[in-house]
Amino acid sequence: MEKRINQSEVQNFSNLELLARQVVEGFITGLHKSPFHGFSVEFAEHRLYNTGESIKHIDWKLFGRSEKLFVKRYEEETNLRCQLIIDNSSSMHFPEISKQENKMNKITFSAHCAAALMYLLQKQRDAVGLSVFSDKVEINTQARSNTRHMKLMFHALDAILFSPANNLNTKTAVSAALHQIAENIHKRSLVIIFSDMMENSAASEELFGALQHLRHNRHEVILFHVVDKQKEIDFNFENRPYIFVDLETGEQLKVQANKVREQYLENMAKFKKELMLKCGQYKIEFVEADINQGYKQVLLPYLVKRSKMY
Repeated sequence: MEKRINQSEVQNFSNLELLARQVVEGFITGLHKSPFHGFSVEFAEHRLYNTGESIKHIDWKLFGRSEKLFVKRYEEETNLRCQLIIDNSSSMHFPEISKQENKMNKITFSAHCAAALMYLLQKQRDAVGLSVFSDKVEINTQARSNTRHMKLMFHALDAILFSPANNLNTKTAVSAALHQIAENIHKRSLVIIFSDMMENSAASEELFGALQHLRHNRHEVILFHVVDKQKEIDFNFENRPYIFVDLETGEQLKVQANKVREQYLENMAKFKKELMLKCGQYKIEFVEADINQGYKQVLLPYLVKRSKMY
């Protein structure tokens, strides 16, 4: 039986690395087969010792036979490279929440999922990079596997969670940001995107072009389409007047929910269908990630994708 993770409880931890460990360990408990199976450290080959590096992996027996310094090289040195990309634009801060509510919004869910994936990747000796964008690229690190780099990325995710006001009334620039990030991923990688993909509809071609750009150099791509399904996809609102606020512009619209429901559902279905079709065309894995449905919906597709790549 899968160990249940209380999302409202883990959200209270300020240490995102601790949170990530709890999420991953809870997830692993629910699997019949550990995701770490097959990723153990296995000896691969020797390479010449480089002056100045750690002597921990020097093969002293071989030195005794050859009088040359060789280092044991392990499989994890050539494991996966992964670039995590998080959309931090205003629309990702829906729904608006307070710390007292102990609820998830899209950016909180994305940061928690990214942290859990980072923890998994770290345990598997994989290299991880982090990119965060809104109307511009805010963070863009190359993929590395050392402990200091991991700590810096956890700190960067913490900063996103504790500075939500910085990205309110900020327009989305998904296309431009993804193009810029794609230019900086030089080696074949697994690229994982957390975004609601709420680009201006007039810029849809640019958006799909940016997704196609990420498939260059044989990158594998997973798009986690982060949504509050109940509100954003199903438009589950009571039949009464609401004031809907555009988080990017601050513009307000007062309407009766049932008067706009049909048109909204039609437009949202069209948007989602087009996005899924383009992802299928570009061989990008599309996964709808509902912020109310836990972390398994993210961790399991990652493990399946990783097992197919390596």
